Amino acid sequence: MRIITHKVLLLTLAICILTVKLFAQTAGEGKISGKIVEAATNEPVSYATAFLLDRKTKANVKVVQSDIDGNFVITNLPKGVFTFKASSIGFQTMVRDSISITDLVKEIALGTIKMKPAKGNLLNEVTVTAPKATMQMGIDKKVFSVDQSLVSEGGSASDLLQNVPSIQTDIDGNVSLRGSSGVKVLIDGKPSLIAGGSVAQILQSIPASSIESVELITNPSAKYDAEGQSGIINIVLKRNKKLGFNGSVALTAGNRDNYNANTSLSFQNKRVNLYGNYSYRYGNRVGGGYNNINYTKAPQESLTFANQNTDSRSLDKGHNLKAGMDYYLAEKSVLSFSASTNIRDNNRNELLEIDQFNGIRNPLQLSNRSNINNGSGNSYDLNLDFTQKFKKPKEELTMNFGYSEGNNDNFQVYNTQIYNVNGNTVNPSPNIQRNDGYGFNRNYNAQLDYSLPVGKLGKIEAGYRSQIRISENSAIADIFNTTSGQYDFNYALSNEFNSKDQVHAIYANYQNQIKSFGYQIGLRAEDAALNTRLGAYNINSNLNYTPGKVAYTRLYPSIFLTQKFTGEQQLQLSYSRRVNRPRGWDTNPFLDVSDPLNYRQGNANLKPEDVHAFELSYSRYWTKFSIISSLYFRQTNDVIQRIRTEPNAEGITLSTPQNLTKNISSGVELIGKYDVSKSWNFTTNVNLYQSKIEGVPAFGIVENSGFSYNANLTNNFVLPYGITLQVKGDYRSREVMAQGIRKANFGIDAGAKYDFKNRKASLSLNIRDVFATRKWQMTTTGETSVVDFSRYMQRTMANLTFSYRFGKTDFNFKKTKKGDEQSSRPDEESF
Repeated sequence: MRIITHKVLLLTLAICILTVKLFAQTAGEGKISGKIVEAATNEPVSYATAFLLDRKTKANVKVVQSDIDGNFVITNLPKGVFTFKASSIGFQTMVRDSISITDLVKEIALGTIKMKPAKGNLLNEVTVTAPKATMQMGIDKKVFSVDQSLVSEGGSASDLLQNVPSIQTDIDGNVSLRGSSGVKVLIDGKPSLIAGGSVAQILQSIPASSIESVELITNPSAKYDAEGQSGIINIVLKRNKKLGFNGSVALTAGNRDNYNANTSLSFQNKRVNLYGNYSYRYGNRVGGGYNNINYTKAPQESLTFANQNTDSRSLDKGHNLKAGMDYYLAEKSVLSFSASTNIRDNNRNELLEIDQFNGIRNPLQLSNRSNINNGSGNSYDLNLDFTQKFKKPKEELTMNFGYSEGNNDNFQVYNTQIYNVNGNTVNPSPNIQRNDGYGFNRNYNAQLDYSLPVGKLGKIEAGYRSQIRISENSAIADIFNTTSGQYDFNYALSNEFNSKDQVHAIYANYQNQIKSFGYQIGLRAEDAALNTRLGAYNINSNLNYTPGKVAYTRLYPSIFLTQKFTGEQQLQLSYSRRVNRPRGWDTNPFLDVSDPLNYRQGNANLKPEDVHAFELSYSRYWTKFSIISSLYFRQTNDVIQRIRTEPNAEGITLSTPQNLTKNISSGVELIGKYDVSKSWNFTTNVNLYQSKIEGVPAFGIVENSGFSYNANLTNNFVLPYGITLQVKGDYRSREVMAQGIRKANFGIDAGAKYDFKNRKASLSLNIRDVFATRKWQMTTTGETSVVDFSRYMQRTMANLTFSYRFGKTDFNFKKTKKGDEQSSRPDEESF
């Protein structure tokens, strides 16, 4: 399989290189440029759509968007006669007919295109549609449009992220970026409190159908929160952008009794924008795996092998509701309010077979154990935003205040029955342990941002942000007394752990452009403190509290240098300093004994990771092909990884996060999109990287380094009769860790969609992990033990989804008769 995968990777690289060469040779030399502004104020119209049509066939030749300053450039044009159209919601469409590219005239400057407000602030319908770019590159981020991802239809945000270049998710839904964990995940630019802020639970709770785009910020500027070792992933939820009344509904049914429902309603006029959506998830997940330990230095007659096989069933039920309003106080003043709530239940049952043997494989102890976990929780988020634009173009003031609150309950029962000791049958007497956990979380966020233009192309940005996160957690444990028939209080596993994490920050950015060279320099100052308070019960059932504190003040500089070239190509060099702060659950020192062979524990003395990241990126766009390539280097000091201790006399190991010395990662990443024909395009992503972890003698860790790579390929096909097809494959190679390796894994997903003739209804079918190959496997090597671990979750999953949209579904040009193409319509003006 490794040989086949290597061939697929080589083929993907060969296709990328060949395609670049082909289009470098065949692209035209024509160029059309201009600037789109509002007629009344001369302010730029950002992200307006510029169409270029073949004047004779009316076919789309190229579609681009204006940048934030209203400028656009259409390059690589062949010779011919074209019609140019510029459109944006709320404005009349501007038309320029009979634009000719010839051998003598290869470049045409349209100058300033002044757009007037549409009559009644409404746009009529049109025939020409602008397909949304699947990936865009900004000065400090990449944006991937994912609302048309067929393979994740009916799934969760975790399923969808597997289809985004540069992102990987593991078996538990934890996210990594370019192979590195420590990613900051935001929802609409803000942290979420779903499941206490657990990223895996957040992603499982959000339906894929509610996501519009995913922003990857691999090297964030000083404007962003400095947290996130490998960068920031911002999930942008769908929000109403259409005038009038609109709505949609989607129903999904899948195998193993998986069901989803999603509906949204919206209304907008020139004064107010109202929107709301509701979704429900009912998800069954089937999992399993093994955890085998070889105690390499044990005497032959004592415990040498421990094999644990797991079979698990998990049922997740969740309600998500979000509603919001934008109110235009004046032409340039917008007040926004949004509220969301999440209600969830999780029931998980695990059956474990635990067999322990001596050196000649004679049984020492055979046992069964059931883990029952019944969880529930709810959370809500409130956000108040205000945006004020000024007469001066690009001068803007934004303010935000956010408050969120949530709680989580988990009741766990561990029932262990030993039925064989040293080869002799024993009377099964159950060992029953119960844990009742409760968590409460509260977040406050206040932010102020101001941007001021300087000169023609310069801009100053400055802002302030305060974020306070309060967490309160308690655990009450007891154990069944077989003699008395009662439950006795378990002092060792009962505790309280409270934390207050606060970060106060100010930042300033300055950016400017000299001809085709742009630069941005920024500095962020953060004062951070994590205060913890842990309470342990004594023999008198009283709590003894121990305070803890991790506090620091740091400066986080960033610099971006960008050079634009002809032919829609760009080169960018950037540097930023980052931090990865330990979370409350990383610092909670109390034991988690849900895995009988590997206990888990936090570390109250963890220090934050200090990250220095460099990146060199190159992007180029041809008519049918686009590529983004990056060279990156990242050094992480005080790197945090979970360290597994050597087994005790009962064969139990303990995993605890520790600060190691230093980790150095470097690599190269390629992202390419190729429109092979009108009916076929594909996007491919290849990431090759080297990771080195310095040795830490105190933990018995020697220096470890290795080369790894991951790749994915997504094919999109347009078939007859309104059918679209998507096939996606991904591969993640073997990777080194501080105490061993993580093994390779791969999988294939497929999806198809049928659009009914009215274009308001569609039916889609997808199958994820078609061949049930995705497994999370690793080998951990210590001085006296070797652990082989394997888990899978979900396996092959199929979903059938019906979607229906109503109201005004598009704001495009109205279809006209052939003879009317050259004349301006009521919603169009010539310039």
